[in-house]
Order: sequence, then C-alpha cells, then structure tokens
Amino acid sequence: MKVKPVAEIMEFLQPIAARVGVELVDAAWDQRTATLTLYIDRPGGIDLVACEAFHRAVDGPLDDLDPTYGAPYTLNCSSPGLDRPFKREADFLRHIGEKVEVHLYAPIGGSKYHEGVLTALTDGVVKLATPAGEAAFPLEKCAKVCLCIEVS
Repeated sequence: MKVKPVAEIMEFLQPIAARVGVELVDAAWDQRTATLTLYIDRPGGIDLVACEAFHRAVDGPLDDLDPTYGAPYTLNCSSPGLDRPFKREADFLRHIGEKVEVHLYAPIGGSKYHEGVLTALTDGVVKLATPAGEAAFPLEKCAKVCLCIEVS
C-alpha cells in the first residue's frame, strides 16, 4: 500500500494536536495491518479521554489529507508509554532533572547501560549526573535514551 510520509502527516496534524491540548510526539505506519498509530503526550500523561478527543479531532482532516491515497486503513491514537525513547531535542529538554536510562551501542566506561539524572543535551552530547560524577555520551553512540522507571 502506498502511504504518505509520516513527517508530512505529523506536520499536517500538529496544529490540531495543539488545539486539543496534546503534543503529537510520533506516528508510525504498520504496513502489514494498514494501521496508522499516532502517539500523543502532554504534561501529566495521556488517558483514554485525551486519546478519544484527539482521534475525533483528526479523523475528518485525515480523510481530507488522504494519507493512503484512497486505500482503507485503521487509525489508532495512543500514549507513547513511559519508556518511549527520546527522539527529538524537545524530548530531552522536557526531562532535564529527571532520572533516565542510557543504552549504548557499545560499552563506554565498561558498560552499555548507564543511568543518572539528565542535566543537559549540548551539541549532541547527553549529560548525566551519576553517583560517580558527571557522565557524557555522544548521541550517535546512544541506542536508546528514556525515562528510568523505578518500581517500588
């Protein structure tokens, strides 16, 4: 199935997300099931009411955009989840001062996994405050950076 690029769909839907009071943080096509999933977030998190409101707000405009060139598809709206990877600079900036996990492609300092408090993203370098001191990891060496979920 031929589909429009995710970037084009996200750009088209950003103003609608702002009107609904959410941030469109990601979108993904599942070609196997002809499903477009839109991931939304907002301070305090996402609930079913927010997902439904956003879904209703984008349903008609998406029909006008016609992202599948007339082919049927399923639209899902979802929270990105607590452990979603940071993809944009805004994701990092939003979580400054929070505990994060850094998963690396190859070990640095003897480990591929590090956690600490995110202090900055500067010039493509993720900076953490750890019990051992400050740690810095070039973004291109990071496989995934996400919030650290601690179970009590």
